[in-house]
Amino acid sequence: MTTNLADAFEARAAATPDAPAIVVDDEVGLTYAELDERANRLAQVLVDRGVGAGDRVGVLLANGNEHLEVLLACFKLRALAVNVNTRYLPGEVASLLADAGTRLVVHEPELAASIPAGLDGLARGDDYEAALAAAEPTALAADDRSGADHYVLYTGGTTGRPKGVVWRQGDLRLAALAAADADFVGRRVFVACPLFHGTGQWMALAALLAGGTVVVSRHASVDAVALWDLAGREQVSHLVLVGDAYALPLVEALEADPERWPLDALTVILSGGAPLSTDVAGRLLRALPHLMVVDGYGATETGGHARIVHVAGAAPASAFLVDEDTAVLDDDLRPIAWDDPREGWLARRGPLPLGYEGDHDLTRQTFPIVDGERWAIPGDRARWVARGRLEILGRGSLTVNTGGEKVHVEEVEAVLRTHDGVVDAVVVGAPDDRWGEIVTAVVQAHPGQAPTLDELADHCRAQLAPFKVPRRLVLVDAVRRSASGKPDYRWARSTVGE
Repeated sequence: MTTNLADAFEARAAATPDAPAIVVDDEVGLTYAELDERANRLAQVLVDRGVGAGDRVGVLLANGNEHLEVLLACFKLRALAVNVNTRYLPGEVASLLADAGTRLVVHEPELAASIPAGLDGLARGDDYEAALAAAEPTALAADDRSGADHYVLYTGGTTGRPKGVVWRQGDLRLAALAAADADFVGRRVFVACPLFHGTGQWMALAALLAGGTVVVSRHASVDAVALWDLAGREQVSHLVLVGDAYALPLVEALEADPERWPLDALTVILSGGAPLSTDVAGRLLRALPHLMVVDGYGATETGGHARIVHVAGAAPASAFLVDEDTAVLDDDLRPIAWDDPREGWLARRGPLPLGYEGDHDLTRQTFPIVDGERWAIPGDRARWVARGRLEILGRGSLTVNTGGEKVHVEEVEAVLRTHDGVVDAVVVGAPDDRWGEIVTAVVQAHPGQAPTLDELADHCRAQLAPFKVPRRLVLVDAVRRSASGKPDYRWARSTVGE
Protein backbone atom coordinates (compact mmCIF):
# COMPACT_ATOMS: atom_id res chain seq x y z
CA MET A 1 0.00 0.00 0.00
CA THR A 2 1.58 3.26 -1.13
CA THR A 3 1.29 5.98 1.49
CA ASN A 4 1.52 8.96 -0.86
CA LEU A 5 -2.04 10.04 -1.59
CA ALA A 6 -1.41 11.14 -5.18
CA ASP A 7 0.36 7.88 -6.01
CA ALA A 8 -2.41 5.88 -4.34
CA PHE A 9 -5.15 7.64 -6.27
CA GLU A 10 -3.32 7.36 -9.59
CA ALA A 11 -2.79 3.64 -9.00
CA ARG A 12 -6.50 3.27 -8.32
CA ALA A 13 -7.41 5.23 -11.46
CA ALA A 14 -5.07 3.08 -13.55
CA ALA A 15 -6.54 -0.12 -12.12
CA THR A 16 -10.22 0.83 -12.53
CA PRO A 17 -10.35 3.67 -15.08
CA ASP A 18 -13.97 3.12 -16.10
CA ALA A 19 -15.39 2.68 -12.61
CA PRO A 20 -17.61 5.53 -11.34
CA ALA A 21 -15.60 7.82 -9.04
CA ILE A 22 -17.96 10.65 -8.15
CA VAL A 23 -21.59 11.64 -8.56
CA VAL A 24 -22.80 15.19 -7.84
CA ASP A 25 -26.58 15.40 -7.50
CA ASP A 26 -27.99 14.63 -10.94
CA GLU A 27 -25.61 16.89 -12.85
CA VAL A 28 -22.14 15.30 -12.77
CA GLY A 29 -20.83 11.77 -13.02
CA LEU A 30 -17.11 11.10 -13.45
CA THR A 31 -15.17 7.87 -13.86
CA TYR A 32 -11.80 7.42 -12.21
CA ALA A 33 -10.06 8.16 -15.52
CA GLU A 34 -12.08 11.34 -15.99
CA LEU A 35 -11.49 12.53 -12.43
CA ASP A 36 -7.77 11.84 -12.76
CA GLU A 37 -7.60 13.76 -16.03
CA ARG A 38 -9.43 16.76 -14.58
CA ALA A 39 -7.09 16.74 -11.56
CA ASN A 40 -4.11 16.63 -13.94
CA ARG A 41 -5.46 19.58 -15.90
CA LEU A 42 -6.06 21.54 -12.69
CA ALA A 43 -2.55 20.74 -11.50
CA GLN A 44 -1.23 22.30 -14.72
CA VAL A 45 -3.44 25.36 -14.18
CA LEU A 46 -2.02 25.76 -10.67
CA VAL A 47 1.56 25.42 -11.93
CA ASP A 48 0.89 28.07 -14.59
CA ARG A 49 -0.30 30.36 -11.79
CA GLY A 50 2.87 29.87 -9.80
CA VAL A 51 1.88 27.06 -7.41
CA GLY A 52 4.62 24.58 -6.60
CA ALA A 53 5.62 22.07 -3.95
CA GLY A 54 4.90 23.36 -0.46
CA ASP A 55 2.63 26.19 -1.62
CA ARG A 56 -0.85 26.61 -0.12
CA VAL A 57 -4.05 26.61 -2.18
CA GLY A 58 -7.23 27.76 -0.44
CA VAL A 59 -10.37 25.67 -1.01
CA LEU A 60 -13.44 27.84 -0.42
CA LEU A 61 -15.86 25.44 -2.05
CA ALA A 62 -19.11 23.66 -1.26
CA ASN A 63 -19.32 19.93 -1.88
CA GLY A 64 -18.76 18.91 -5.47
CA ASN A 65 -16.30 17.26 -7.83
CA GLU A 66 -14.24 20.47 -7.93
CA HIS A 67 -13.52 20.24 -4.21
CA LEU A 68 -11.97 16.80 -4.63
CA GLU A 69 -10.19 17.85 -7.83
CA VAL A 70 -8.38 20.61 -5.94
CA LEU A 71 -7.30 18.16 -3.24
CA LEU A 72 -6.01 15.65 -5.81
CA ALA A 73 -4.26 18.33 -7.88
CA CYS A 74 -2.46 19.60 -4.78
CA PHE A 75 -1.40 16.07 -3.83
CA LYS A 76 0.01 15.61 -7.32
CA LEU A 77 2.05 18.84 -7.04
CA ARG A 78 3.09 18.24 -3.41
CA ALA A 79 1.24 21.48 -2.61
CA LEU A 80 -1.14 21.80 0.34
CA ALA A 81 -4.89 22.33 -0.03
CA VAL A 82 -6.21 24.57 2.76
CA ASN A 83 -9.82 23.87 3.73
CA VAL A 84 -11.92 26.99 4.39
CA ASN A 85 -15.37 26.88 5.95
CA THR A 86 -17.82 28.39 3.45
CA ARG A 87 -19.86 29.76 6.37
CA TYR A 88 -17.05 32.07 7.48
CA LEU A 89 -17.42 35.80 7.06
CA PRO A 90 -14.87 37.64 4.86
CA GLY A 91 -12.76 38.70 7.85
CA GLU A 92 -12.59 35.12 9.14
CA VAL A 93 -11.68 33.86 5.66
CA ALA A 94 -8.93 36.45 5.32
CA SER A 95 -7.49 35.57 8.72
CA LEU A 96 -7.31 31.86 7.91
CA LEU A 97 -5.82 32.42 4.46
CA ALA A 98 -3.20 34.75 5.90
CA ASP A 99 -2.33 32.26 8.64
CA ALA A 100 -1.86 29.56 6.00
CA GLY A 101 0.19 31.76 3.68
CA THR A 102 -2.17 30.93 0.83
CA ARG A 103 -1.01 31.63 -2.72
CA LEU A 104 -4.27 31.10 -4.60
CA VAL A 105 -7.92 30.32 -3.73
CA VAL A 106 -10.37 28.16 -5.65
CA HIS A 107 -13.79 29.41 -4.59
CA GLU A 108 -17.50 29.46 -5.13
CA PRO A 109 -18.38 32.35 -7.46
CA GLU A 110 -20.75 33.90 -4.92
CA LEU A 111 -17.92 33.99 -2.35
CA ALA A 112 -15.56 36.07 -4.49
CA ALA A 113 -16.00 39.04 -2.16
CA SER A 114 -14.46 36.98 0.65
CA ILE A 115 -11.12 36.69 -1.19
CA PRO A 116 -8.69 39.34 0.09
CA ALA A 117 -7.58 41.93 -2.44
CA GLY A 118 -4.38 40.97 -4.23
CA LEU A 119 -4.83 37.21 -3.71
CA ASP A 120 -5.22 35.15 -6.88
CA GLY A 121 -8.58 33.41 -7.21
CA LEU A 122 -10.22 30.89 -9.51
CA ALA A 123 -14.03 30.71 -9.40
CA ARG A 124 -15.87 27.44 -9.82
CA GLY A 125 -18.06 27.41 -12.92
CA ASP A 126 -17.26 28.94 -16.30
CA ASP A 127 -13.83 30.31 -15.31
CA TYR A 128 -12.79 27.00 -13.76
CA GLU A 129 -14.00 24.91 -16.70
CA ALA A 130 -12.33 27.20 -19.24
CA ALA A 131 -9.03 26.98 -17.37
CA LEU A 132 -9.20 23.17 -17.31
CA ALA A 133 -10.15 22.96 -20.98
CA ALA A 134 -7.09 24.99 -21.96
CA ALA A 135 -4.67 22.94 -19.82
CA GLU A 136 -2.75 19.81 -20.72
CA PRO A 137 -4.38 16.56 -19.50
CA THR A 138 -1.14 14.67 -18.93
CA ALA A 139 0.21 13.97 -15.47
CA LEU A 140 3.13 16.04 -14.25
CA ALA A 141 6.38 14.32 -13.32
CA ALA A 142 6.39 13.40 -9.63
CA ASP A 143 9.46 11.32 -8.93
CA ASP A 144 10.00 13.02 -5.57
CA ARG A 145 6.64 12.17 -4.01
CA SER A 146 6.64 10.14 -0.80
CA GLY A 147 4.57 9.32 2.26
CA ALA A 148 6.43 12.13 4.03
CA ASP A 149 4.68 14.74 1.86
CA HIS A 150 2.53 17.02 3.97
CA TYR A 151 -1.24 17.34 4.29
CA VAL A 152 -2.94 20.10 6.27
CA LEU A 153 -6.44 20.33 7.74
CA TYR A 154 -7.63 23.46 9.51
CA THR A 155 -9.67 22.94 12.64
CA GLY A 156 -11.56 25.28 14.95
CA GLY A 157 -11.08 22.97 17.94
CA THR A 158 -10.03 24.51 21.24
CA THR A 159 -7.46 26.87 19.78
CA GLY A 160 -9.56 30.06 19.66
CA ARG A 161 -9.09 30.48 15.91
CA PRO A 162 -8.60 27.94 13.13
CA LYS A 163 -5.25 26.18 13.27
CA GLY A 164 -3.66 24.08 10.57
CA VAL A 165 -2.91 20.54 11.73
CA VAL A 166 -0.05 19.18 9.62
CA TRP A 167 0.22 15.46 8.89
CA ARG A 168 2.61 13.37 6.89
CA GLN A 169 0.43 11.71 4.26
CA GLY A 170 1.59 8.24 5.23
CA ASP A 171 0.64 8.83 8.86
CA LEU A 172 -2.72 10.28 7.85
CA ARG A 173 -3.54 7.26 5.73
CA LEU A 174 -2.78 4.89 8.59
CA ALA A 175 -4.58 6.93 11.26
CA ALA A 176 -7.64 8.20 9.38
CA LEU A 177 -8.11 6.53 5.98
CA ALA A 178 -6.91 2.92 6.05
CA ALA A 179 -9.65 1.65 8.35
CA ALA A 180 -12.20 2.36 5.60
CA ASP A 181 -10.22 0.69 2.81
CA ALA A 182 -11.95 -2.67 3.08
CA ASP A 183 -15.36 -1.18 3.96
CA PHE A 184 -15.49 1.08 0.90
CA VAL A 185 -14.24 -1.25 -1.87
CA GLY A 186 -16.80 -0.99 -4.65
CA ARG A 187 -19.25 0.83 -2.37
CA ARG A 188 -21.30 3.95 -3.07
CA VAL A 189 -20.55 6.39 -0.26
CA PHE A 190 -22.81 9.41 0.15
CA VAL A 191 -20.82 12.08 1.97
CA ALA A 192 -23.63 14.35 3.15
CA CYS A 193 -21.47 16.45 5.48
CA PRO A 194 -19.12 19.22 4.30
CA LEU A 195 -15.88 18.30 2.57
CA PHE A 196 -14.20 21.22 4.34
CA HIS A 197 -14.51 19.24 7.60
CA GLY A 198 -12.35 16.28 8.52
CA THR A 199 -15.14 13.70 8.61
CA GLY A 200 -16.35 14.51 5.11
CA GLN A 201 -12.94 14.96 3.55
CA TRP A 202 -11.41 11.83 5.05
CA MET A 203 -14.37 9.60 4.17
CA ALA A 204 -14.41 10.89 0.58
CA LEU A 205 -10.67 10.31 0.18
CA ALA A 206 -10.94 6.87 1.77
CA ALA A 207 -13.70 5.92 -0.66
CA LEU A 208 -11.67 7.09 -3.67
CA LEU A 209 -8.53 5.26 -2.58
CA ALA A 210 -10.58 2.10 -2.05
CA GLY A 211 -12.22 2.24 -5.47
CA GLY A 212 -15.65 3.28 -4.22
CA THR A 213 -17.99 5.91 -5.63
CA VAL A 214 -18.34 9.22 -3.79
CA VAL A 215 -21.83 10.74 -3.92
CA VAL A 216 -22.21 14.38 -2.85
CA SER A 217 -24.74 17.19 -3.12
CA ARG A 218 -24.03 20.86 -3.67
CA HIS A 219 -26.87 21.85 -1.30
CA ALA A 220 -25.35 23.36 1.83
CA SER A 221 -28.34 22.94 4.15
CA VAL A 222 -29.79 19.68 5.42
CA ASP A 223 -32.82 19.09 3.20
CA ALA A 224 -33.94 15.66 4.39
CA VAL A 225 -36.26 14.96 1.47
CA ALA A 226 -33.67 15.95 -1.15
CA LEU A 227 -31.00 13.95 0.65
CA TRP A 228 -33.09 10.78 0.78
CA ASP A 229 -34.11 11.31 -2.86
CA LEU A 230 -30.45 11.34 -3.88
CA ALA A 231 -29.57 8.40 -1.63
CA GLY A 232 -32.38 6.32 -3.09
CA ARG A 233 -31.75 7.29 -6.70
CA GLU A 234 -28.03 6.51 -6.43
CA GLN A 235 -28.57 3.35 -4.38
CA VAL A 236 -25.88 4.37 -1.89
CA SER A 237 -24.49 1.79 0.50
CA HIS A 238 -23.01 4.19 3.07
CA LEU A 239 -24.26 7.55 4.33
CA VAL A 240 -21.80 9.84 6.16
CA LEU A 241 -23.25 12.59 8.34
CA VAL A 242 -22.57 14.67 11.46
CA GLY A 243 -24.51 13.83 14.61
CA ASP A 244 -28.13 14.59 15.38
CA ALA A 245 -27.99 17.86 13.42
CA TYR A 246 -28.19 15.72 10.28
CA ALA A 247 -29.68 12.50 11.62
CA LEU A 248 -32.72 13.98 13.39
CA PRO A 249 -34.35 15.63 10.33
CA LEU A 250 -33.50 12.52 8.30
CA VAL A 251 -35.20 10.13 10.71
CA GLU A 252 -38.19 12.48 11.02
CA ALA A 253 -38.58 12.38 7.22
CA LEU A 254 -38.44 8.57 7.26
CA GLU A 255 -41.02 8.37 10.02
CA ALA A 256 -43.36 10.75 8.17
CA ASP A 257 -43.21 8.82 4.88
CA PRO A 258 -41.68 5.38 5.53
CA GLU A 259 -42.43 3.85 2.11
CA ARG A 260 -41.23 6.75 -0.05
CA TRP A 261 -37.57 5.88 -0.62
CA PRO A 262 -35.90 2.70 -1.99
CA LEU A 263 -33.12 2.34 0.58
CA ASP A 264 -32.49 -1.42 0.54
CA ALA A 265 -28.92 -0.83 -0.69
CA LEU A 266 -28.12 1.38 2.32
CA THR A 267 -26.29 -0.74 4.89
CA VAL A 268 -24.30 1.72 7.04
CA ILE A 269 -24.92 5.19 8.42
CA LEU A 270 -21.68 6.65 9.78
CA SER A 271 -21.71 9.71 12.02
CA GLY A 272 -18.58 11.65 12.93
CA GLY A 273 -17.64 15.08 14.22
CA ALA A 274 -20.47 15.36 16.76
CA PRO A 275 -22.24 12.92 19.08
CA LEU A 276 -25.10 10.82 17.76
CA SER A 277 -27.67 10.25 20.49
CA THR A 278 -28.82 6.73 21.29
CA ASP A 279 -32.43 7.86 20.86
CA VAL A 280 -31.88 9.02 17.27
CA ALA A 281 -29.78 5.95 16.47
CA GLY A 282 -32.61 3.77 17.77
CA ARG A 283 -35.19 5.61 15.67
CA LEU A 284 -33.04 5.13 12.55
CA LEU A 285 -32.87 1.42 13.24
CA ARG A 286 -36.62 1.18 13.76
CA ALA A 287 -37.17 2.93 10.43
CA LEU A 288 -34.49 0.89 8.62
CA PRO A 289 -33.87 -2.27 10.70
CA HIS A 290 -31.36 -3.71 8.22
CA LEU A 291 -28.94 -0.85 8.98
CA MET A 292 -25.79 -0.67 11.03
CA VAL A 293 -25.47 2.78 12.60
CA VAL A 294 -21.91 3.69 13.53
CA ASP A 295 -21.13 6.62 15.83
CA GLY A 296 -17.46 7.31 15.15
CA TYR A 297 -15.09 9.42 17.22
CA GLY A 298 -11.90 11.13 16.16
CA ALA A 299 -10.24 14.51 15.99
CA THR A 300 -8.19 16.39 13.44
CA GLU A 301 -5.23 15.80 15.78
CA THR A 302 -5.76 12.03 16.14
CA GLY A 303 -7.58 10.52 13.18
CA GLY A 304 -10.41 8.09 13.89
CA HIS A 305 -9.97 5.70 16.80
CA ALA A 306 -13.27 4.97 18.56
CA ARG A 307 -16.75 3.85 17.61
CA ILE A 308 -20.12 2.69 18.87
CA VAL A 309 -22.00 0.27 16.62
CA HIS A 310 -25.80 0.26 16.89
CA VAL A 311 -27.82 -2.61 15.36
CA ALA A 312 -31.48 -3.51 15.58
CA GLY A 313 -32.37 -5.76 18.50
CA ALA A 314 -29.29 -4.91 20.59
CA ALA A 315 -29.37 -2.94 23.81
CA PRO A 316 -28.57 0.78 23.38
CA ALA A 317 -24.84 1.43 23.79
CA SER A 318 -23.08 4.56 25.03
CA ALA A 319 -19.51 3.33 25.50
CA PHE A 320 -16.99 3.64 22.65
CA LEU A 321 -14.90 0.71 21.53
CA VAL A 322 -11.36 2.02 21.14
CA ASP A 323 -8.17 0.81 19.51
CA GLU A 324 -5.06 -0.24 21.43
CA ASP A 325 -3.35 3.12 20.87
CA THR A 326 -6.08 5.00 22.76
CA ALA A 327 -5.64 5.86 26.44
CA VAL A 328 -7.06 7.99 29.23
CA LEU A 329 -4.35 10.10 30.89
CA ASP A 330 -4.51 11.76 34.29
CA ASP A 331 -3.48 15.37 34.91
CA ASP A 332 0.14 14.24 35.20
CA LEU A 333 -0.23 12.60 31.77
CA ARG A 334 0.06 9.09 33.16
CA PRO A 335 -2.22 6.36 31.73
CA ILE A 336 -5.23 5.50 33.87
CA ALA A 337 -5.86 1.75 34.11
CA TRP A 338 -9.04 0.42 32.49
CA ASP A 339 -10.48 -0.60 35.88
CA ASP A 340 -9.82 2.84 37.42
CA PRO A 341 -13.03 4.98 37.27
CA ARG A 342 -11.26 8.35 37.37
CA GLU A 343 -11.94 10.91 34.65
CA GLY A 344 -8.98 12.01 32.52
CA TRP A 345 -7.80 13.25 29.14
CA LEU A 346 -8.61 11.16 26.08
CA ALA A 347 -5.34 10.56 24.23
CA ARG A 348 -3.90 8.63 21.31
CA ARG A 349 -0.41 7.51 20.31
CA GLY A 350 0.85 5.93 17.09
CA PRO A 351 0.80 7.73 13.72
CA LEU A 352 0.16 11.37 14.66
CA PRO A 353 0.40 14.82 13.07
CA LEU A 354 3.62 16.77 13.09
CA GLY A 355 1.75 19.50 14.94
CA TYR A 356 0.08 22.87 14.42
CA GLU A 357 1.42 24.99 11.62
CA GLY A 358 3.37 27.93 12.98
CA ASP A 359 2.52 27.31 16.66
CA HIS A 360 5.26 25.43 18.47
CA ASP A 361 3.86 26.16 21.94
CA LEU A 362 0.45 24.71 21.15
CA THR A 363 2.10 21.75 19.42
CA ARG A 364 4.09 20.93 22.57
CA GLN A 365 0.93 21.29 24.67
CA THR A 366 -1.29 19.09 22.48
CA PHE A 367 1.38 16.54 21.49
CA PRO A 368 3.43 16.02 24.67
CA ILE A 369 6.17 13.43 24.97
CA VAL A 370 5.90 11.42 28.18
CA ASP A 371 8.57 8.83 28.98
CA GLY A 372 9.60 8.80 25.35
CA GLU A 373 6.02 8.27 24.09
CA ARG A 374 4.39 10.97 21.97
CA TRP A 375 0.67 11.50 22.59
CA ALA A 376 -2.08 13.58 21.01
CA ILE A 377 -4.42 15.16 23.57
CA PRO A 378 -7.01 17.17 21.62
CA GLY A 379 -9.02 18.21 24.67
CA ASP A 380 -11.80 15.69 25.28
CA ARG A 381 -12.38 14.17 28.70
CA ALA A 382 -13.13 10.46 29.14
CA ARG A 383 -13.25 7.58 31.61
CA TRP A 384 -13.02 3.81 31.26
CA VAL A 385 -16.17 1.72 31.70
CA ALA A 386 -14.62 -1.66 30.76
CA ARG A 387 -11.49 -2.99 29.11
CA GLY A 388 -11.31 -1.44 25.65
CA ARG A 389 -14.44 0.64 26.17
CA LEU A 390 -14.75 4.17 27.45
CA GLU A 391 -17.22 6.98 27.88
CA ILE A 392 -16.33 10.24 26.14
CA LEU A 393 -17.38 13.19 28.26
CA GLY A 394 -16.79 15.98 25.76
CA ARG A 395 -14.63 19.03 25.47
CA GLY A 396 -13.69 21.38 28.23
CA SER A 397 -15.60 24.55 29.05
CA LEU A 398 -13.98 26.65 26.31
CA THR A 399 -15.48 24.84 23.32
CA VAL A 400 -19.07 24.36 22.18
CA ASN A 401 -19.75 21.60 19.65
CA THR A 402 -22.86 22.69 17.80
CA GLY A 403 -23.83 20.36 14.99
CA GLY A 404 -20.20 19.40 14.44
CA GLU A 405 -18.95 23.00 14.29
CA LYS A 406 -16.50 23.81 17.08
CA VAL A 407 -17.04 27.26 18.61
CA HIS A 408 -14.38 28.77 20.87
CA VAL A 409 -16.35 30.62 23.53
CA GLU A 410 -13.77 33.32 24.23
CA GLU A 411 -14.07 34.55 20.64
CA VAL A 412 -17.83 35.00 21.04
CA GLU A 413 -17.47 36.53 24.51
CA ALA A 414 -15.08 39.17 23.17
CA VAL A 415 -17.61 40.24 20.53
CA LEU A 416 -20.51 40.29 23.01
CA ARG A 417 -18.60 42.58 25.34
CA THR A 418 -18.31 45.21 22.60
CA HIS A 419 -22.11 45.69 22.61
CA ASP A 420 -23.10 48.96 24.28
CA GLY A 421 -25.62 47.26 26.54
CA VAL A 422 -23.29 44.55 27.86
CA VAL A 423 -21.20 44.87 31.00
CA ASP A 424 -19.87 41.30 30.94
CA ALA A 425 -20.60 38.03 29.18
CA VAL A 426 -19.79 34.35 29.40
CA VAL A 427 -20.64 31.81 26.70
CA VAL A 428 -21.40 28.12 27.24
CA GLY A 429 -23.12 25.31 25.39
CA ALA A 430 -26.68 24.43 26.36
CA PRO A 431 -28.02 20.96 25.54
CA ASP A 432 -30.14 20.73 22.38
CA ASP A 433 -31.92 17.75 20.88
CA ARG A 434 -30.81 18.43 17.30
CA TRP A 435 -27.54 20.35 17.52
CA GLY A 436 -26.09 18.63 20.57
CA GLU A 437 -25.31 22.03 22.03
CA ILE A 438 -26.36 25.55 21.17
CA VAL A 439 -24.26 28.65 21.79
CA THR A 440 -25.72 30.38 24.86
CA ALA A 441 -24.81 33.84 26.14
CA VAL A 442 -24.92 34.54 29.88
CA VAL A 443 -24.95 38.34 30.00
CA GLN A 444 -24.72 41.03 32.64
CA ALA A 445 -26.33 44.14 31.15
CA HIS A 446 -26.01 47.83 32.00
CA PRO A 447 -28.93 48.96 34.18
CA GLY A 448 -31.91 49.81 32.01
CA GLN A 449 -30.15 48.70 28.80
CA ALA A 450 -30.81 44.97 28.71
CA PRO A 451 -30.30 43.86 25.08
CA THR A 452 -32.53 41.24 23.48
CA LEU A 453 -31.28 38.01 21.94
CA ASP A 454 -32.04 39.37 18.46
CA GLU A 455 -30.01 42.51 19.15
CA LEU A 456 -27.01 40.52 20.40
CA ALA A 457 -27.32 38.05 17.53
CA ASP A 458 -27.31 40.87 14.96
CA HIS A 459 -24.28 42.39 16.69
CA CYS A 460 -22.37 39.09 16.59
CA ARG A 461 -23.48 38.23 13.07
CA ALA A 462 -21.58 41.23 11.73
CA GLN A 463 -18.29 39.77 12.98
CA LEU A 464 -18.76 36.02 13.35
CA ALA A 465 -19.82 33.07 11.21
CA PRO A 466 -23.53 32.23 11.69
CA PHE A 467 -22.86 29.03 13.66
CA LYS A 468 -20.97 31.06 16.30
CA VAL A 469 -23.89 33.44 16.95
CA PRO A 470 -25.73 32.87 20.28
CA ARG A 471 -29.12 31.17 19.94
CA ARG A 472 -30.08 31.62 23.56
CA LEU A 473 -29.67 34.46 26.05
CA VAL A 474 -29.72 34.33 29.85
CA LEU A 475 -29.57 37.68 31.67
CA VAL A 476 -27.96 37.72 35.14
CA ASP A 477 -27.34 40.37 37.77
CA ALA A 478 -23.59 39.71 37.63
CA VAL A 479 -21.30 37.34 35.78
CA ARG A 480 -19.47 35.21 38.31
CA ARG A 481 -15.68 35.14 38.04
CA SER A 482 -12.85 33.71 40.12
CA ALA A 483 -10.48 35.85 42.19
CA SER A 484 -8.08 35.77 39.24
CA GLY A 485 -10.79 37.14 36.94
CA LYS A 486 -11.46 33.93 35.01
CA PRO A 487 -15.11 33.15 34.15
CA ASP A 488 -16.82 30.53 36.29
CA TYR A 489 -18.05 28.26 33.50
CA ARG A 490 -19.46 25.67 35.89
CA TRP A 491 -21.69 28.38 37.39
CA ALA A 492 -22.64 29.56 33.90
CA ARG A 493 -23.66 26.07 32.79
CA SER A 494 -25.76 25.61 35.91
CA THR A 495 -27.38 28.98 35.23
CA VAL A 496 -28.52 27.98 31.75
CA GLY A 497 -29.55 24.52 33.01
CA GLU A 498 -27.53 21.48 31.97
